[in-house]
Amino acid sequence: MNVRNRLLLIVLVALAVGLAAATYGFNVLFAHTSSRDADSLLRQRVDSERALIQVKDGRMRVAETSDDTIGDSRVWIFQDRHVIEAPKSTSETNAAVRTLVDGPRRFVDVSGQDERLYAAPIVGGDGRRAGTLIAGISLAPYEQTQRTALIASLLFAGTLLLLVGFAVWWLLRSALRPVEKMTEQAAAWSEQDLDRRFGLGEPHDELTRLGATLDGLLDRIAASLRHERRFSAELSHELRTPLSKVIAETELALRREREPAEYREALAAALHNAQQVSRIVDTLVVAAQHEANGGHGVADAYAVAREAIANACDDGRVQLLSNERPRPIRLGVDADLAARILQPVLENACRYGGRRVTVELDRRDARVLYRIEDDGPGIAEGEREKIFEPGVRGSTGEGSSGAGLGLALARRLARAVSGDVEVVSNGGGAVFVVSLPTG
Repeated sequence: MNVRNRLLLIVLVALAVGLAAATYGFNVLFAHTSSRDADSLLRQRVDSERALIQVKDGRMRVAETSDDTIGDSRVWIFQDRHVIEAPKSTSETNAAVRTLVDGPRRFVDVSGQDERLYAAPIVGGDGRRAGTLIAGISLAPYEQTQRTALIASLLFAGTLLLLVGFAVWWLLRSALRPVEKMTEQAAAWSEQDLDRRFGLGEPHDELTRLGATLDGLLDRIAASLRHERRFSAELSHELRTPLSKVIAETELALRREREPAEYREALAAALHNAQQVSRIVDTLVVAAQHEANGGHGVADAYAVAREAIANACDDGRVQLLSNERPRPIRLGVDADLAARILQPVLENACRYGGRRVTVELDRRDARVLYRIEDDGPGIAEGEREKIFEPGVRGSTGEGSSGAGLGLALARRLARAVSGDVEVVSNGGGAVFVVSLPTG
């Protein structure tokens, strides 16, 4: 059962229960009111008839009126236990009347006759009881009215239930139509339909706002998927180059017998390219693990810088500086991950720098800043963001042996831990700033 039918069922059940309770309460109240009206009419009739009876010296005399009220009414008059006046009635009614003689004021329903009796004592001026006055009334009209009210209330409740059920069904159908439309659209889309959207128009209620929110989410997912596809394509393309070099060097070395020095040279070239591939793959694995686990470690900022310098440049050109006396600065990033963020930037500085590369470490607010500066040719003005795209090298790097992935991977990893890598100057050499969160 879908949501619309469940909601409709809940509304109908709740409404049915409410109408049943209201109908039952109405009919009970109406029956009580009808019974009270019958009792009131009997009291009035007894009081009216009592006004026509005179008691003198223990004897009763009934005054006659122009409309002969007593003769036309269902009224019994008893003096002691002797009948003075009595209407025509059934044996069941007469038997019930006899039980009321000499008794107190009370009401009695005659079984099987749809009749109610009311008895009241007749008391003389001396306070002594002279007889009994009994009035009767047929309950058939009241019962018929109650049945009519019951049928009418049931018909009203049923009609109201149908009308409200139809209205709720129509409202739910209209309200959930956008959801049904989105479900059909989403079921028809494939993983290739990155540009398909629900397109419900300008948001004007909760469901259209949901559609607009989902469209925005799809925009972000599509952008991320395009980026990942592009990154994967460029990564596979760039990895092909060092792998091809490894294969070519190996095949060339095996083609004929060579001197040991030539074998060592071929193995060194193959090792260099294999290490390049290994670094790229390792970096991607670390990035994937971090994004999957979402955990943040801690590390010493100086130790991370020294490790990255040792792995990136082994010619002693890199100098580690600090704006204050060296003291522990804690990074809110795992040491291995932080080193892999710094290393590509340092390798880039060592590759394009001249005689000197400096790494200046500073702490600002909740950020640890690594300022990496070289004395190389710098970065062209229009390439300050372009160089962070996978597989792209700046104009000063034409002919370089790099794969063009180092800076892209460094920024990717840094942003994964709420950090960043950016160029802050392009004059007189390149200046990169790597910002990472503090621990």
